[in-house]
Amino acid sequence: MGAQIGKRVRPKLGRDDWAQRSFMLIIGLYLLVALAFPLVTMLSKAFSTYHFDLSQYEVQVSDEAGNFGPVQNLVDLNAAASPPVFEDLATNTNGRLGITKLFPDFSFRSPVLYRFHGLNDGAVYLVGSERHAGAEWIELDSNSFRRIVLRPVSERGLANFTTYFSTPSLFQSVRNSLTIAAITTVITVSLAFWFAYALARSKMRFKGVFRMVAMMPILVPSLLPGIALMYLFSSRQGILKFLMFGHDINGPIGIVIGSVFFTFPHALIIISTALSISDARLYEAAQSLKASRWKTFWTVTIPGARYGLFSAAFVVFNLVITDFGLPKVIGGNYNMLAVDIYKQVIGQQNFEMGAVVSMVLLVPAVLAFGIDRRMQKKQVALLSARSVVYEPKANRLGDWLFFGYSSMVAVFVLGIIAVCQFAALIRQWPYNLSLSLNNYDFSRMDGGGWSSYQNSLLLALLTAIIGTVVVFWGAYMVEKTKGFRLGRTLFQGLAMLPMAIPGMVLGIAYIFFFNNPDNPLNFIYGTMAILVVSTVTHFYTVSHLTAVTALKQMDVEFESVSQSLKQPFTKLFWRVTVPVSLPAILNISIYLFVNAMTTVSAVVFLYSTDTALASVAVLNMNDAGDIAPAAAMGMMIFYTNAGARILHALVSRRLLARSNAWRKG
Repeated sequence: MGAQIGKRVRPKLGRDDWAQRSFMLIIGLYLLVALAFPLVTMLSKAFSTYHFDLSQYEVQVSDEAGNFGPVQNLVDLNAAASPPVFEDLATNTNGRLGITKLFPDFSFRSPVLYRFHGLNDGAVYLVGSERHAGAEWIELDSNSFRRIVLRPVSERGLANFTTYFSTPSLFQSVRNSLTIAAITTVITVSLAFWFAYALARSKMRFKGVFRMVAMMPILVPSLLPGIALMYLFSSRQGILKFLMFGHDINGPIGIVIGSVFFTFPHALIIISTALSISDARLYEAAQSLKASRWKTFWTVTIPGARYGLFSAAFVVFNLVITDFGLPKVIGGNYNMLAVDIYKQVIGQQNFEMGAVVSMVLLVPAVLAFGIDRRMQKKQVALLSARSVVYEPKANRLGDWLFFGYSSMVAVFVLGIIAVCQFAALIRQWPYNLSLSLNNYDFSRMDGGGWSSYQNSLLLALLTAIIGTVVVFWGAYMVEKTKGFRLGRTLFQGLAMLPMAIPGMVLGIAYIFFFNNPDNPLNFIYGTMAILVVSTVTHFYTVSHLTAVTALKQMDVEFESVSQSLKQPFTKLFWRVTVPVSLPAILNISIYLFVNAMTTVSAVVFLYSTDTALASVAVLNMNDAGDIAPAAAMGMMIFYTNAGARILHALVSRRLLARSNAWRKG
């Protein structure tokens, strides 16, 4: 009896419980296939080295009468040459080695015959396109013998990492990336803090306008500020090049300025949120204690916003160190990790070394993400039920100072965008400034023409629709499913992982995983489908957190009442959860749309000629020297995202007025 009392009784699972767990497992499987498996495959490639093993092959050569001579090992043939024909036998997974170079008198017209074989089943070679392996001899004439190529053998080890860290030009990119990320983080967080402080703690005019302008960099690809900076400060065509005092904008200076531009709104959002939750009673207490404004600032404002500052710093650091577009456009010869991945994969077709650089890039990205999450867990609630919302008081001098500062930031942001628009409308910068729409004739440029813009629009729409459904449905299952703690924990871990994975890393992981002919999902490689999957996965975490935050605001009594009335959870989901969470759903959709239009790093390895994208077209046109058309395509992305934002605001207002009318009652 006592044993029965102490025994834990598990609740009986109903049909809804099984359905919710099944749906969660399905979306969890999606995250495994779209994220975990490709990363594991990439990790495996980073530790794989390939080389040709000549010792595994033997050959016999006949004389002109057809009499075969002694058996010769390819190693001995190579050693007999002075100098050896093949000194470096290292290669990559796609390597091929023709062996006719070992025979200095070889002629494909010779009547000489050859016998060839491997010494074991692992000795693979090709005769044309026909694969051979093993110890069986084959006899070939000279014309067929010249078609023999050896396939590399694979080994596991740290050789790739040793090569990387012993190559000064490659390892220098690690220091460069860390340096640029650290400098940009300090500058951006400092600028964003005072801008957010001006919005939250002053009575300056036009706050709404300043906030709108500060958010504009989110709507453009990170390559665009690089193009604008070249037009402004390039030593050859920059109209303000005298301000550089002999320095070159192509390099660390340009990367830092451009990085500050595109990371500024991300830092501003986080810091503004931290400053908006201050308790006015703390400031009243400081005032009653006769504390100066400066002391109040350091003892009340900064401690209250410190977690926001830390979080903003880690986000900016991560964005800069993982960005590919900006350093590719304006980095010059200043190597960065993300650009190194591109050079290894696209430039040298060295996929294994690309995987190594990706692993190196993962380390600071994951560390920054992990520290940020740890700091957020330590954060305590600053607002209680008795808190009083802080209302700033008018201060004529302070308000004008903040207005002046905010105006300078706004001029910087608007100036970058205006320069790109102006450059897109003139005939030839800076020699012929007459207006023209020739730069919008993308059919004359490299990059895919107008079809690349149409592809980006299709990608953004599919990502917004499919991604919102997948993300919100998955968040609902993990938040509302009862029990199943292990499964929910694993799902949450997978959902948080994409934020720590740079887009370049995800892209190269997809090459290794989906481009494998043995993968049953290989058919989506090179199609729009893989672009949608990679984009949804890359931006999954923020969308998931948005959905979970909205779902946590719903009272658990909704589920209890639904179960007591024996209503299926799907009915509750459509009639209650979706209408209540509609603001979050709409925010997720526009977030995915905008990022799908602007992303470069997550898709630069995955597009095909039929799925070329506008953001990648900007990169390709810039590489081809068509800088003005690249600016024009960048502005098309900007106007599309701006239009989507306006449409989102109008639709949100209309839908919320109808679906949330119950709130007013």
